[in-house]
Amino acid sequence: MNLIESMREVDVAEWVSEHRSRLASWGGALAAAALLSAGAWWWFDVRWKPPPSIFDSPVDSILGYFTTDDFNRLPVAERVKYLQDFVGRFRGMSQQDSVVAAAFLAGVTGKVREQLTQNVRILAKDILAEGAEKFVNLPESERGPFIDRWVADWFRFAEATATGKESTRSDAEIVGNAREEAKRGEDRQRRRVAGRSMDDRAAGRFLGFWESEVEPASSPREQAQISRFMDAVRTRMLTGQ
Repeated sequence: MNLIESMREVDVAEWVSEHRSRLASWGGALAAAALLSAGAWWWFDVRWKPPPSIFDSPVDSILGYFTTDDFNRLPVAERVKYLQDFVGRFRGMSQQDSVVAAAFLAGVTGKVREQLTQNVRILAKDILAEGAEKFVNLPESERGPFIDRWVADWFRFAEATATGKESTRSDAEIVGNAREEAKRGEDRQRRRVAGRSMDDRAAGRFLGFWESEVEPASSPREQAQISRFMDAVRTRMLTGQ
């Protein structure tokens, strides 16, 4: 007996009745898989838009991407690299591109300007939150060296972004200069409040945009971790401890 003949002898209605619950289970699983696949496709290919190419896209398209929520969905490292690459393009920008960029920025008003400002806040917050989360989960003995590396990495990034050249300074040189600048800033702050009591925590915000820019974009948990991290960074820069 071949397969076709065997199938003809099966009472299909009876077989379906006996296996109804199993078929329903299979059907539900297939439907769920289809919905998940469709949802994933919609999220990644429809809702979320990847960044336009820095070097092949019109400058107004790139600037426009900075004002979107899609930019915030990129990992911190990718956002930072994208911003650095754009600054690199801006440094060598043609006169025509410069005019387009100036016109775009001049036209950024209202909700778009608010979104651009918020995106900057979110990036600053995410940079600090990422460092803070790593810091608080380290053993006490590893926290000081971690702060030194973190400070050196971000100073090196800032220098490379501003000049277009990789820094040749060692971590020790960068951290040494950062400590000198932190002490000068502390001295200036103390002179400003001479004769008045000074909250050491408030004076320790050597990243001055914290309260006005970063805090509004942070959750209470992030605020607590970042505040703790910033106090530790300040202490490390001023005392080496």
